Amino acid sequence: MTTQLLGSSPNVTALSAEQVEQYLREHPEFFNDHLTLVGSLRIPHAIGGAVSLIERQVAVLRDQNQQYKRKLMELVQVGRDNDALHRNLHLLTLALMRADSLGDVIERVHGHLRDDFKADMAALRVARLPADFATDTCTLRLDAGDPALASFAPFFRAVRPLCGQLKPEQLAFLFGDQAEGVGSVALVPLGVEAELGMLAIGSHDEQRFHPAMDTLFMRCLGDLIACALTPHLEPAPAV
Repeated sequence: MTTQLLGSSPNVTALSAEQVEQYLREHPEFFNDHLTLVGSLRIPHAIGGAVSLIERQVAVLRDQNQQYKRKLMELVQVGRDNDALHRNLHLLTLALMRADSLGDVIERVHGHLRDDFKADMAALRVARLPADFATDTCTLRLDAGDPALASFAPFFRAVRPLCGQLKPEQLAFLFGDQAEGVGSVALVPLGVEAELGMLAIGSHDEQRFHPAMDTLFMRCLGDLIACALTPHLEPAPAV
């Protein structure tokens, strides 16, 4: 597209829109030296009639300011959420330091996950539980030979937290009768090689736990629970 200046000499080459744009980019002070031109420019606006260039610039800057403000508020909220997570992890650490039995450790883990971390449901699947320990639906023995563990093989190989949606058979193994209400899950290995089992935190919200979320906090949570459980479990089998 080219622009022919009115009243210009026929020998003057018409400028293209791209040339005009390039010139203005290279000379941003142009309108400072031609203020009367600024006042006469009219630019179509998406929601109404023509507006002056200055009005249009003000509108653009206002929109940018709103975007920056929203981004800042998002960052502030992330900071607050992280503060809350660290505070609750600290409280759980203190509680587990005071626990003097396996039952006490497990009760405090479930209590803090429910009350402080607002987990809709939580399940511990633990290896090497003492034979006389009374389990319940929230805490069950984990048998390495259980064929149901085959679907968790990638998780155990990776030895890192897994977030997102699980298969129906995996949900049934972890949550039993509550499996139908689980929208998303954070699955956390217990032990250096997940040798102590796994912790599953379930949410009714399908978006609460998703594959893109940071799992550093969950790693810390898994390490803490594994340390608290270890003294109360049966010794590892001799190799």
